[in-house]
Amino acid sequence: MIELLRRRGVLRVTELASELAVSAITVRRDIALLASQGLIRRVRGGAALPGATVASGALIGRLLEGSPSPEPMPVAAGEAGIQATVGMVVPSLDYYWPDVVRGVREAAAASDTRLVLRGATYQAADERRQLTWLVDSVGVDALLVAPTTTGEDGEALVRWLQSIEVPVVLVERAAVAGPYQEAMESVVSDHVYGAAMAVRHLAALGHRRIGVVTTMDSPTSPHVRRGWRQACEELGLGLEDAVDVNTVDRRAPEWPHALDDLLDRCVTSRTTALLVHSDPEAISLVDRCQERGIRIPADLAVVAYDDEVAELCDPPLTAVRPPKAAVGHAAFGLLAARLADDDAHRPTHRVVIEPRLIIRSSSA
Repeated sequence: MIELLRRRGVLRVTELASELAVSAITVRRDIALLASQGLIRRVRGGAALPGATVASGALIGRLLEGSPSPEPMPVAAGEAGIQATVGMVVPSLDYYWPDVVRGVREAAAASDTRLVLRGATYQAADERRQLTWLVDSVGVDALLVAPTTTGEDGEALVRWLQSIEVPVVLVERAAVAGPYQEAMESVVSDHVYGAAMAVRHLAALGHRRIGVVTTMDSPTSPHVRRGWRQACEELGLGLEDAVDVNTVDRRAPEWPHALDDLLDRCVTSRTTALLVHSDPEAISLVDRCQERGIRIPADLAVVAYDDEVAELCDPPLTAVRPPKAAVGHAAFGLLAARLADDDAHRPTHRVVIEPRLIIRSSSA
């Protein structure tokens, strides 16, 4: 590695991995070891010899595109070094996550950081494959990821994320690992608070029996249900006969039957309001209510959770809106702070951002 740096001046992790026929993780570990001995200098995205200087203009562009590096070029004092490359893996590119990605992109563009985005499928194995490609093939300097954290595969993925040599910030997820359950850095929406806010809104309108409907396998559902329960208990709303349903999503063949069962329970239990996660299920529920002659909101008030398409319903749905773009901005900011701080004892940061309640016709 040192001989390569003597000849080329500065190299990215991916170039070193290719030249030495080893993984990017191995290169990062060797860079850390050699830098601790003062033999090389760590720079953003790669390594250089201690006395080398790096230009920020055309040279950086060539480095980021993976082109061969020319000899080192002199730079003026204060001129920037190699830009960072950040990898991001999200479980969907067509619902909820586009606004989160937009927030990350805006923050990355403002700091001249390259963002490499990959979409996964809510499966830990797929997420691991995408992340491994970003670390080993792209040679990213850091990761933003919304991983599966439950089940054997999810727990294994969390352990892997904690073991790799690049900084990681979880987005809309929180996780702990290790013998002392150490937390990973994360930025999340406070879904518990958002759900409780919806319940308080409905209670203020006079509803005393407020139910909740969530979809199975959604990482958000447990938080929504916890917020609903906490608010109901805080307000003294009875839970013994409350509609509390965790069901399939609207794309499942069982959905129409499950939906009718749910509405039957609302009628028999005299439930007058529902908090529904997520928007598509809430809209489908309203459509079925209209077919059955259940008036919205006169007979049943509805609040959706997500506010992706809630406004398109007829009537437009009151909805809890998680701060998606703000989560993306904050996640990138936290990752940038981690990259800029070489202190191994820097404390773990966990950022929680509050959602908003958007009041529309379905709860008036």
